[in-house]
Amino acid sequence: MIKINLPGGIVPAGELLDILTKAQSAGVTDVRFGNRQQLLFAVDAEELEDLKNDLLISDFNYEIDRDEYPNIISSYVTEDIVYNANWLKEGVYKDILDLFDYEPQLKINLADNSQTFIPFFTGNLNFISSDISNYWYLYVRFPKTNILYCWPSLVYSEDIPGMSKLIEKEILNNRKQFYDQPAIDGGLLHKKISAKSMFLIQPYSNPLQLPEFSLPFYEGFNRYSNNKLWLGIYRRNELFPVAFLRDICALCLETRIGQLYTTPWKSIVIKGIDQSGRAAFGDILNRYRINVRHAANELNWQVEDLCDEGLELKRQLVREFEEADTRTYRLCFAVKTRLKSGLFGSVIINKQKNTKLGEPLFEILHTRDFNPNSKDFVVFKNNVLRQNIGLHLAQLCNQFYEIQTDRGTKQTVALAEAMISAPISDKQIYQCKNCLTLYDEAYGDDVNNIRAGTQFKDIDTYICPTCDAPKQDFVLLEESPVLS
Repeated sequence: MIKINLPGGIVPAGELLDILTKAQSAGVTDVRFGNRQQLLFAVDAEELEDLKNDLLISDFNYEIDRDEYPNIISSYVTEDIVYNANWLKEGVYKDILDLFDYEPQLKINLADNSQTFIPFFTGNLNFISSDISNYWYLYVRFPKTNILYCWPSLVYSEDIPGMSKLIEKEILNNRKQFYDQPAIDGGLLHKKISAKSMFLIQPYSNPLQLPEFSLPFYEGFNRYSNNKLWLGIYRRNELFPVAFLRDICALCLETRIGQLYTTPWKSIVIKGIDQSGRAAFGDILNRYRINVRHAANELNWQVEDLCDEGLELKRQLVREFEEADTRTYRLCFAVKTRLKSGLFGSVIINKQKNTKLGEPLFEILHTRDFNPNSKDFVVFKNNVLRQNIGLHLAQLCNQFYEIQTDRGTKQTVALAEAMISAPISDKQIYQCKNCLTLYDEAYGDDVNNIRAGTQFKDIDTYICPTCDAPKQDFVLLEESPVLS
C-alpha cells in the first residue's frame, strides 16, 4: 500500500496527473483518498521497485504500508463553497504549509473556526483560526489519548510550523510525560516550550466559539460565487478509477483549473468550473458511469482507511436507514474496528474484542452533546449483534431529536421565566475552556439543578456537565444585550 500525503488536501492538477500516470504504468487501476486527505493505492510487489524509482525521480514523498508521517489537513477545501472566510484565504494556508521544513509525525489540523466540514480536534496539534487576523487558537490532543489542552495564548500564522516542530520534539522525547498516558499536564508542556522559544504570541480574551455542527452536502455540481460551479465526487466503494481521475486532471489543466481538493470524507472537490465547462465534466462522469447526488444519510459516515469490514457495515446500515426512512440531519457516524483510530463522529459504532458464539459484538457510543468534535463519549448500548445495530441506531437518532425538541422548548420557557424573575441587565455567558460547554445565566443548568436566571458568581461550586471541569475553568464569554 502506497501513501502519498497531499498537504492541506490541496493538490495541483498536473502533479496529481503525474502521480496517476506513474501508478497506472505500475498496473494500478483504482486509488482512494483517506480520512486525512491523503492519496492511497495498492501496487503489486513486482511493480514496486519501478514505481519507487518513478516517484523518486519526480520528488514525491511516499510511505509503503506505513503512516509514520500523517498528512497535514486543512479546511481550505471549504473556502467559498461552504463558507466565506474572514482573513483565512488561500495564501495564508499555502504560506503556512510552505514553511514546514520537516515531515510531522504528529497529526496537524488547520481549520477555520466558522466551518464544520473539517474536524477540529482529530489532530494532535489543532490550530483553529481566531477572529484576529493571522492568529490561531491551539488545542493539543496528546497522542493516543483524548486529553485536550488549550494553549493559553494565540499563535501567529508564520510560527505554526516552528511551534509544531518544537512541540512534537518535546512530546516524542518525553513520552512518559506526554504520550499515551492516563493523565498529562498540559501546563508543563507549555512551560517547557515557552522556555525554549520566543514566538510571537497574542493573549486572547474570548474563548473559542465553534459553530453548531451541520454537514454540508458535498457532492454533485453546485453554483457559488461569480457564477462559477464546483463539483464534488464521492464513491460508495471509496475507489476512484485511475483513468477517470486522469481525464479529470487533464480537463482541469485544459480549462485552467489549477488545483483539486481532497476531503476527510474520502471525496474530491473541483472548484472554479465555468458554466460553459459543465458539459465537458459531465461527459467524463457519463463515460465512467460516475454517480453523484447520493442520499445525505450516506455521506455523513467516517470509516477507517483501507477497512473493508467497516465499509461493508456502513453499507448495511445505510441501506437500513433508507428502508426505515431514518432522519440523520446534524448527526454523523463513525465505524471503528481498530483501537484508537481517532475517527470523527457524533455516534460511534465500535467493534468489541469479545465475541458471542463466534459472532462479533459492537458497542454504540455517542458524544455527550452529540457534537462530533467532542471527545466525551457516552455508551448507549453494549454487546450488540451486527444485525441489531441498525435498530439501536434508529432509537438513538430518535432520542437525539427528542432531546433537541425538548431542549428548544425548555430554553424558550426558561428564557421567558428568566426575563420576568431575574435582573435583565446582568445575564452573562461562561464557557468551559476544556470542552467549550456554555453556562448561560438566562437558562441555568438542568443537569446540575440550577434554575434559569442564576448568576454564575452566586454558585458556590459548579461542575461542567460535559467534562466535569471545576468552576474556575469557566471563562466569561460575553454579556447578553440589555433589553428595554
